[in-house]
Amino acid sequence: MSPAGQKSATPNGPATTLVIMAAGLGSRFGGTKQLVDVGPNGEVFLDFAIRDAVSAGAGKVVIIVRSEIEEEVREHLSTQHDDAVPIVLSCQDAHGPARAKPWGTGHAILSAAHAIDTPFLVVNADDYYGPTSYRVALDALRLADAATGVITAFRLAKTLPVVGQVSRGVCTADDSGRLASVVETHGIGRGADGAIASEDPPGVHGDDTLVSMNMWGFPAMLLGHLEAMFATFLADHGEEEKSEFLLPDVVSNLMNSGELTVVVTETDEQWIGVTNPDDLEPARAALRQR
Repeated sequence: MSPAGQKSATPNGPATTLVIMAAGLGSRFGGTKQLVDVGPNGEVFLDFAIRDAVSAGAGKVVIIVRSEIEEEVREHLSTQHDDAVPIVLSCQDAHGPARAKPWGTGHAILSAAHAIDTPFLVVNADDYYGPTSYRVALDALRLADAATGVITAFRLAKTLPVVGQVSRGVCTADDSGRLASVVETHGIGRGADGAIASEDPPGVHGDDTLVSMNMWGFPAMLLGHLEAMFATFLADHGEEEKSEFLLPDVVSNLMNSGELTVVVTETDEQWIGVTNPDDLEPARAALRQR
């Protein structure tokens, strides 16, 4: 399936896959926000992801869902996309031990490993990243070797809500443009004086501070590492109800061991997303302006 009436781009370079994480419970939103319409023609966020990634050359789409919403997602896709590019649905809860709370983003990718056989780009189902972000990310991923990943970082000011505070992963890169760290930073907001500050860790941040919005690109070899590391995670934390096997933790461990290098790419796109119900109308208005 691909966006109706749209031709798929096929830039030179190895094939790539878009992986959309859409299995979240949406507890803060209070419903299945993966399927809440935000676009003028009934589009949900993942429809824009599919369209933009296919235009940037992705040759396949894998969407990670929960079993309880699989059919609803499938029906929605049939209204928005044709069959020009394959779209595969994979149920995260069908992989590994059963648990009410999903095992985390690292487990989500592992649960879809059977459908991924190329370098792949990972995004959230409830974020709008913008078309140039996909072009930058997929171009960099095609140039990367078998031990190199990509993170596409956003300007902090372009990820802030009009009202309220957010958490963001603040990125730092070394002189060669390789990712050095991602520091989860909480309570970020713009004050009355116009400055952006955070509460934990406390600090002041420039508008152009680079932050992660969970737009990662990986070589296919990551899947083998995920399998081994999830087995270790289960041995250590399998009895805990809320522990999560998180993708950024996997990346950090592989970077520290020297088994993965991550290149930082930058985008000037305006990020649009929904966390709470109050975010929905501003997101719709922002997308109309796009």
